[in-house]
Amino acid sequence: MNLSDSRTAGQPPRRISAMEAVLAHLRAAIERGDYAIGDKLPSEAELCRTLEISRPVLREALRALQTMGLTVSKTGKGTFVVASAVEDPTFGDYAASDLLEVRRHVEIPVAGYAALRRTPENLDHLAHLLDRMERETDTTAWVAMDTLFHLAVAEAAQNPVFRRVIEEIRDALARQSAFLNELGGRREQSNREHRAIVEALLDGSEHDAVEAMSHHLDRVETTLTDIVRPPGKGTDTPTEGEPQA
Repeated sequence: MNLSDSRTAGQPPRRISAMEAVLAHLRAAIERGDYAIGDKLPSEAELCRTLEISRPVLREALRALQTMGLTVSKTGKGTFVVASAVEDPTFGDYAASDLLEVRRHVEIPVAGYAALRRTPENLDHLAHLLDRMERETDTTAWVAMDTLFHLAVAEAAQNPVFRRVIEEIRDALARQSAFLNELGGRREQSNREHRAIVEALLDGSEHDAVEAMSHHLDRVETTLTDIVRPPGKGTDTPTEGEPQA
């Protein structure tokens, strides 16, 4: 079984990676009961051999399964199924729903304050970060700058408590960002949303900054919902070379 890159259906079409194909295959197997709660997944060596994939690709897929709450990995023992359906992914110490709720209550008003209080130094820093993000092709480096961007917006609000709150959830933000980029192809769209936020701050428009951050978080939620939606209700269509349910 060769899990090669394939195209999703929908507008616009987006190529899915080998990792996404492996994840979809394993997730479908768990959700239809091929692996029941408490079952151990086949060993990494066996899965790599059966699916004809590399170990790094498999390990990324297994990490995503764990983030989705479907499995747990036990050192020296293997990966075990703990749920039959995805409900609320976890990023570090926080559930996705809790993280998004806090972000809406903190980052949206923070963007408004930042539009009113930002300094020339804040604007230069944000513009520099955004330029780097738009040129960056490495996902890991981009994710690191993504968290720095949100910290920089908090700094522009000129209230150290806001920055402290974002610092507290920084690891979760990075994990969520990586997850959405790996499975939702969010990077280019996120760059555009970040650009709108920076432009609102440059204009000193509280209203536009609040709207831009609200839209950004709306798109984060939509992408996350699309990923969590059970197979068969999404937009992906299996193609030749992908496992069939």
